[in-house]
Amino acid sequence: MATAVAGTVFIAAGAFWLSFTALADLARRSGVDAGQAWAWPLIVDGIIVVATVAVVALAGQRSAWYPWALLAAGAVVSVTANAIHAVVAADADVPGVLAASVAAVPPLVLLAITHLTVILTRPIPAPVPEASREPGEETATVAQPPVPVGREVAVLLREEEGWSNKQIARHLGVHPSTVGRWFARSALTDPDTEETT
Repeated sequence: MATAVAGTVFIAAGAFWLSFTALADLARRSGVDAGQAWAWPLIVDGIIVVATVAVVALAGQRSAWYPWALLAAGAVVSVTANAIHAVVAADADVPGVLAASVAAVPPLVLLAITHLTVILTRPIPAPVPEASREPGEETATVAQPPVPVGREVAVLLREEEGWSNKQIARHLGVHPSTVGRWFARSALTDPDTEETT
């Protein structure tokens, strides 16, 4: 895992540098002062990095559309600007399409490798101990959520910390409806919640 993360960071740094130098040069050629031209690639490619982290962090939430929009816009601007720079700065004997295609690779790699790095560095949920499984769970697949332990943790988080179902679900890596079912099931089996006649 450490090797994979180190590799992705190294590739991302290389892609960022190639894109950075091309965009800074394009900014200078477009009339931006040489002392300020470095800020333009930071803005353009920086939004790709930040939006990618936000997309992964907000995965499955309704508000994730905004970082997705920023990510798409940043990628389009970066790829287009890199391609334009290549066409403007390329030697006369290099076809414009070839120069633009080569220049488009670094921002696309930056986009892909940043997303991969964020995924690789996300914490992996701990497996459910065998002793804590409910009867009949022996044949359950690994992909199923840790219901027994999860339910106990969910109850603690709700009663002691006052967390909402959505916060608990995000913390445990399950869908909010799963947390809702846990509490509904607890209410049905809790003798304190039964109506007295």
